[in-house]
Amino acid sequence: MARDPNKYSKNADIKPEGKLSVLLAILRLVLMLIGIFGVAFELFREDGWLSKLLGDIFNSTTNMLLAALVLSGLWLMNRWISNPQKTQSRGIGDIPMYAMMAVGAYYLYHLYSSGRLMF
Repeated sequence: MARDPNKYSKNADIKPEGKLSVLLAILRLVLMLIGIFGVAFELFREDGWLSKLLGDIFNSTTNMLLAALVLSGLWLMNRWISNPQKTQSRGIGDIPMYAMMAVGAYYLYHLYSSGRLMF
């Protein structure tokens, strides 16, 4: 099987990313990491969201049924957001990233305004 000597010639006009786009990507990453850390801390602390949620869910059978409906809705939303063809990208799949960036910006603002973390 012969190799094509011009195999990468179609990529000759691709330019590397600029410094501004790299800086914005790093900023997005930092905001997401701050958001993930903040949500994880709120979930797993002693009287955090997870213990309150599980306590509320197991209080009655109605709440358990509602939890099953919410999980089904989240699964359907995931199917809607996910792209069936892996070769194409959809902009709606970026919604969770932007939501976590907003959470990170909230925690960063709270740290800046109060001088301490929320936790």
